[in-house]
Amino acid sequence: MSAESQPQAEGTPAPRHPLDVAIVVVTYKRTKLLRVLLDSFTELKTAPSWIVIVDNASHDDTGEIVESYRERLGKRADGRDRLVYAPQEENTGGAGGFSAGTKIAYDLGAEWLWLMDDDVAVLPEAIERLTPWTDRFKVIQGRRYNYDGSPFYWQFDFNVPLGIPNPVAKDDFSAQDWLPMNTVCFEGGLFHRDVVRQVGLPDPRFFIYWDDTVYGYLTSKVTTPALVNTFILRRTREIKRLDLGTRKLNGTSDMVRFHIMRNRGYMARYFRLHGDYNRFVFGFGTLLTLAKEVIRIVTVDHSFKSGLSALFRGMRGARKIYRDRSWKPMPPLD
Repeated sequence: MSAESQPQAEGTPAPRHPLDVAIVVVTYKRTKLLRVLLDSFTELKTAPSWIVIVDNASHDDTGEIVESYRERLGKRADGRDRLVYAPQEENTGGAGGFSAGTKIAYDLGAEWLWLMDDDVAVLPEAIERLTPWTDRFKVIQGRRYNYDGSPFYWQFDFNVPLGIPNPVAKDDFSAQDWLPMNTVCFEGGLFHRDVVRQVGLPDPRFFIYWDDTVYGYLTSKVTTPALVNTFILRRTREIKRLDLGTRKLNGTSDMVRFHIMRNRGYMARYFRLHGDYNRFVFGFGTLLTLAKEVIRIVTVDHSFKSGLSALFRGMRGARKIYRDRSWKPMPPLD
């Protein structure tokens, strides 16, 4: 079966109605990339129910650019504009933006919520390719192309005890063209509203990094998330990276490095809540994460002094989060 096929569950008819999906985009001061994404929305063969653009307090011409697409993105059958522009009062990071956007899309009543960053473009047939899978799964991750057109390898298998992705998991799809996963990526993750209701909104306290990983882990507690062998997105931003053959190590910033380590505190809290936390195993996973980031600093980013400082500040922040007795998880939506 090819990557572009649209398999059905045995005995299940094809959906007779267009997918009721709200696209949720988080953007921050990247208007050139945002234009490419908005252009791709106008080329979708099936129009989404809603397009929610969360502007993380860019304070530039983002709002003007979004509004310039309002007419091109059209109206719903009920006469309302398909585009919803949601400027935020402050930058709450990708995590905060997706939390706000998910709440908006949920309150609009969309059956499916499709989350993505602003540095991708959707393929014209993306909704048609995703639709057949919605008969079988309630959390769906499609595939994407790298900036250079090669297939992106996404680490769909998360080692929960260690708290790290399995870097050697093979995305060899079976004859059914899907793989079970226990994590998601907010770069094309598709969620049924029932799952969002049970799990709650993405946790904005992550700010950036691990937020989608943990959200996917939480959804795996109530359903079976699926990585499906069909391409729906392409990346539109080139990233500095080290080619390791079958895998690639991307460059990053000190701000991201800080949150990579700090947010393991939130991860540990959620794992402990669900009985999946062992301090010694998770601690070893933290050391492995630290080692990976040091390698990234040395081989890709070449920011040794500031990079190490960010990592150790993050580790101190993680300990503070883990010891915070007032911490509570995100509540379900009633």
